[in-house]
Amino acid sequence: MGPTASGKTALAIELVERGPFDIISVDSGMVYRHMDIGTAKPDAATLTRAPHRLIDIRDPADAYSAAEFRRDALLEMARITAAGRIPLLVGGTMLYFKVLLEGLAAMPEADPDLRARLEAEAAAKGWPAMHARLAEVDPMTAARLQPNDSQRLQRALEVWELTGKPLSQWHAEQAPPEPLPFRLIQLAVSPPDRSILHARIEHRFDVMLEQGLIGEVARLRDRPGLHADLPSMRAVGYAQVWSHLDGEIDADEMRLRGIYATRQLAKRQYTWLRRFPAEWHDAAEPGLAGRLLKKWEADRTLALP
Repeated sequence: MGPTASGKTALAIELVERGPFDIISVDSGMVYRHMDIGTAKPDAATLTRAPHRLIDIRDPADAYSAAEFRRDALLEMARITAAGRIPLLVGGTMLYFKVLLEGLAAMPEADPDLRARLEAEAAAKGWPAMHARLAEVDPMTAARLQPNDSQRLQRALEVWELTGKPLSQWHAEQAPPEPLPFRLIQLAVSPPDRSILHARIEHRFDVMLEQGLIGEVARLRDRPGLHADLPSMRAVGYAQVWSHLDGEIDADEMRLRGIYATRQLAKRQYTWLRRFPAEWHDAAEPGLAGRLLKKWEADRTLALP
C-alpha cells in the first residue's frame, strides 16, 4: 500500500515476475472501465505480464462500495490461494484496506428518496453547509470529512436521518470482525522525502495530459448518463478536467488544480497509512524486490491460507 505515484505498481510487477504472486488491485478508480489514463491503470502489455484482478469491473455510471470490494477481494484471495499462489494486494485506496481488515458495521440501506432530498438541499446550500449541519449531529464524523466530500457527507446525514444515531456511533458499536483466513504482511511504499513524491505527482500529471487525459474525460462527458457528481467523475484529475471542459477554468488552472488535488490525496493517504502496522520501504531502493522475496521465502507459512 502507499500514496499515489509512490512506485507500488512497478514493485508489484517485479514481485509477480519473480515469485508466486497474483495481483489484486486496491484502487477505487481502476475498477471503472474507460478510465485508464487518469487512474494510471497499467497498459495492456503490463497487464499481460502481470494481470490485475478487480480492474475494469464497473461502468463509470455505476457505484462501487467498500463492502463490494471486500466481498470481491476475499473471493479473489480464496481463488488465488486455492491455486497455490499468494495474493498480492496493491493500491492506494486506504478505506478498502481498512474495510478488508476490519469489516463493516451493519447499517441501514440507502434510501433513494432521502438521498434525492439531501442532494437537492446540497445543490441549494452547498456541501460546506451540509458539512456544518453534520457537525451539529455527528461532530466526530464531520471532523474526519472534508467539506466537499459529498458522497460521504450524504451517507452520514442519511444514516442520521434514517436512524437518529450518528454514523460514528454505528462504527463504535461495530462488533470485532472475524479474523481473515490468511496470514497478512503489510508493506507501505513511499519515498523518503515528501518533496520527491510531489515532483513525481507533478511529472505524472503532465504525462497524463500528454497521453490524452482531456480527450478521455471528454469522451466520458459525452456519454449519456454520466455527470460530474458521480463518484467515478469526482476522482482526482477527472473532476478538474471536467471543470475545464465545462469552461469553468482554463487549461493552466486545470493543471495546477489537478496537481494540487493529487497532492492532497497523497496527504490523506499518508494519514491513513500511519494507522496500519506496516513495514515501510522506498520502492526505489536498489534490490528491494529481491530482499523481500528472500525474506518471504524464509517463511513458508506465507503461502498457506
